Amino acid sequence: MSKPLMAKATAVWLVDNTTLSFKQIGDFCGLHELEVQGIADGDVAAGVKGFDPIASLQLDAAEIERAEASPTYKLRLKHNPASEGEEKRRGPRYTPLSKRQDRPAAILWLVKFHPELADAQVAKLVGTTKPTIASIRERTHWNIQNIQPIDPVALGLCRQTELDAAVQKAAKKRAAEGIVMTDDERRKLVSTETSLAMSEEPRMPSSIAGLENFSLSRDEDEKPEAPLDADSFFNLPDSKDEDEDDDR
Repeated sequence: MSKPLMAKATAVWLVDNTTLSFKQIGDFCGLHELEVQGIADGDVAAGVKGFDPIASLQLDAAEIERAEASPTYKLRLKHNPASEGEEKRRGPRYTPLSKRQDRPAAILWLVKFHPELADAQVAKLVGTTKPTIASIRERTHWNIQNIQPIDPVALGLCRQTELDAAVQKAAKKRAAEGIVMTDDERRKLVSTETSLAMSEEPRMPSSIAGLENFSLSRDEDEKPEAPLDADSFFNLPDSKDEDEDDDR
């Protein structure tokens, strides 16, 4: 299904002016449900002015009313004859000038938390080049000491759905090659909604790591040690020996 123009600005307008659910707005604008929730909370698209889809002839007011009455109803984009025959432009992702300085932080986050992603996938998500990714992987980047890993979704460089799709694709490729995933890598493949609902697993502090099998109890097969005699600590001679020394 085609998406509206200025999807994020349209989502801002729908959040502010309708009672549609986050899922309805996300499905219509091509955004993740959590992104729409972030817009409602003010964490995402801060400062973005809403774009009226009714005034731009992308939606009918009756369509919005129908969707508000039924939470399962999906909004339909109004047909525009002028858009027929248009194809999505292929090529590298365009990154605004204001966000290009954030790309190294996003690359470092992807390399650190999703090492299964190929360089081509990272380049497509963030809109960068393979030499830049390689320099960050090898920690030869000129500013590597000052780069902090930041989620590219939080930086607005990609969508959560795009990141999830790339991770799923990388996991399928590794499975086809016979590479077994670790528990940490498999946990990352859980959907965002499920991961937010999961309780945190208890972790052992790093200061006592490696002492899982340590126990203060004594093994059953181990024989108890003989009780210590207080005189043995002082190496006192027997009383008979003392009497013989006195007689001499």
